Amino acid sequence: MNTDRIEAAIEAILFTMGESVPLEKIAAALEIEEEEALAAIHRLMKHYESEERGIRIIELEDSFQMCTSKDFYETLIKVAKAPKKQVLTDVLLETLSIIAYKQPITKMEIEKIRGVSSDRAVSKLVEYGLCKELGRLDAPGRPLLFGTTEDFLRTFGVQSLEELPVISEDLVEQFKDEAEMELDEELEQDVEVQV
Repeated sequence: MNTDRIEAAIEAILFTMGESVPLEKIAAALEIEEEEALAAIHRLMKHYESEERGIRIIELEDSFQMCTSKDFYETLIKVAKAPKKQVLTDVLLETLSIIAYKQPITKMEIEKIRGVSSDRAVSKLVEYGLCKELGRLDAPGRPLLFGTTEDFLRTFGVQSLEELPVISEDLVEQFKDEAEMELDEELEQDVEVQV
């Protein structure tokens, strides 16, 4: 199969699937080596970028997906209804951060870190497609394990979890101190209101 034919086949695969496709599946479908498939995908990515095309190919860990260029979002919303934006509240962001950094993790572990019930937050994150059930922990009660999804990677513009920022221990301690101060202030206000 020549280079143009390989690239055309990759476009057809990614366009038709509509979601990310692992590199190994693309290579297997084309009956070529993964390195050859990867080189063809990178050529397509550069081609779309250099010619300012309306589509792009994005990489999500070891998978690839065709999507529209963000440069044409304003044009797209004139044709279709604007997509419903999911609002990530502070509670959802906090819960999502815990899941992203500690996955796979149970609700009980999330609640231990947050100090409050997290049922609703985890359910919302699963509903939004940012988190998913990964299976069950081999422990009494067999609690569900949660982790992030490819939509999480897409939403936050990272290719893999390794690209997430590393949080220093000093910063973690600073956040803990700030959280404790906020709790103390809230408790003082509650006591003043009751008096």
